[in-house]
Formats: sequence, C-alpha cells, structure tokens
Amino acid sequence: MGAAWSAPIPLSDTPVPALPFPQIDPVAFALGPLVIRWYALAYLAGIFLGVGYGMLLVRRKSLWANNTPPMNASELFDFTFWIVLGIVIGGRLGYVLFYDPTYFLANPAAIIALWDGGMAFHGGMLGLVVAMSVYLRSKGADVLSGLDLLACCGTIGLFLGRVANFINAELYGSPTTMPWGVIFPGGGDVPRHPSQLYEGLLEGVLLFLVIRYFTHVRFALRRPGLVAGVFGIGYASARIFVEFFRLPDAHIGYLAFGWLTMGMVLSLPILVAGIGLVWWAQTRRHG
Repeated sequence: MGAAWSAPIPLSDTPVPALPFPQIDPVAFALGPLVIRWYALAYLAGIFLGVGYGMLLVRRKSLWANNTPPMNASELFDFTFWIVLGIVIGGRLGYVLFYDPTYFLANPAAIIALWDGGMAFHGGMLGLVVAMSVYLRSKGADVLSGLDLLACCGTIGLFLGRVANFINAELYGSPTTMPWGVIFPGGGDVPRHPSQLYEGLLEGVLLFLVIRYFTHVRFALRRPGLVAGVFGIGYASARIFVEFFRLPDAHIGYLAFGWLTMGMVLSLPILVAGIGLVWWAQTRRHG
C-alpha cells in the first residue's frame, strides 16, 4: 500500500489522549529466506473462511431461488483457485491503473512486484466478479446468484484485510482528539484516527450482520441480485464515510475540494450499481 498523505498537524499546548500503537511485527514468521507477513495470512484466511461460510450457504438450498444455489459445495471449493487469481490479478491491476499509472508505465517490471505492496480493493472486487461471471456462464448457472454468494462471503476478507492494514501501520487517518486516537509509526507524534479499524468494523462486521439478516430473515437470496446490491450500497457508503477520516495516498492526495479522494470516486460506481441491483431484484418477477 502507498504511504498516507500527511495533513498539516494542528499545534496545541493541551495534551491529547492517545493509545500507543501495539508493537506487532508485520512479519508473522520466517522460514529461512521465506518471510510470511500477517497481510498475506489475512488474505488467505479471508478466502478460506469465506469459502467455508459459502459452502454452508449453498448446502441450505431453501435459501435460494427455486432451491437452486449457483453452485454446489464441491464446485465452490474448486472455485477457490479462481478466487485467488481474481483477487490478486484484479487487486494489483486496480492499484496500477487507479493509483499510480505513471510510475508503472515508466517501470512495467514493477507491476509483478507484489512483495513491494500495492493492492486495490476495488480492482480485487472487479476481478472476483469477472471470475465468478465467466465460471457460472460456462456452467449455465445464475450469475446474479453467484454475485450474491460473493457478497455474503466477502465481508470476512474485508474485516481481516483491514486488521492487517492496522498491523502494518498503513492507511491511517488524520489527526484526532478522540480518546481512541492512535500514535502510528511514521505518523508523527499526534494521535490519528485508526481508520483501518473503522473500515473493518463497518465494511466487515456490520455489513456481515446486515447481509446475514437479509439472507436468513428476509430470505433475500431468493431474489437474485438483491444481496449483491445490499453489499454494494453498504460497502460504498461505509468506504465513502471513512474516507473523510482516512488520509489519501501520498502521491495522489485529495483530488478536489480539499476532501474528495480516489477511494470515494471508485466507490461511487459501486453505490450506483448496488442501488440498480436492489431495484432490479425487487421489481423482477421470480418464479
């Protein structure tokens, strides 16, 4: 991930309450020259926990339209490989195209240097959508139900990924006087919003609970596209809200008005698509 842009720090003689940054090594463990970071483990855990949860959902056929999930548990397990490819390729290309195209145009070999960091959630999500759509079309299954399945499972990875961002002390927020402000390494001696945790709680925990309510209480999976729409609205709204507290990447800064960020711009199409999917699912006649 790129370094956060540092806003001017207000000066004050009044001490501000703050929490010290927990000293967690970003490296989980090393096996000789092989270094395993918490960030990589968060990705893997998010994928496999999400697939496990998805397998439970597709086994409950009564949740789905016409008692027909988009794939069975065995097919979903086999699809894990394509999930990994979709997230990695989409996430990397998204970062290259959305966040630093000039640098990568001048240094094309750096595109494959994943070990140097640089992944974009919006790109990873698009990669997942493309992978799922191609896979289900090849089997003649309902693509919208497949997107609903991704929406049910994706919040798990979102939560773990934001916790890993916090451990890496990256993507932190602007200075704050709130008692839960954290003094991040590289962020100066002032407390800052732990914006990574804001996103993890809103996009991960809260959105997971909202979607679970829609799937298990409102039986929304019986209307293909509805849960995916709820995810789109929920994710985009949470991301845009947190962007007011999170600092933009250093090489981009604010795009306009002193507050508009790239994260907001990239989230707006997801919000519009989410609203469109909810409208489509609610107005479409289902057998």
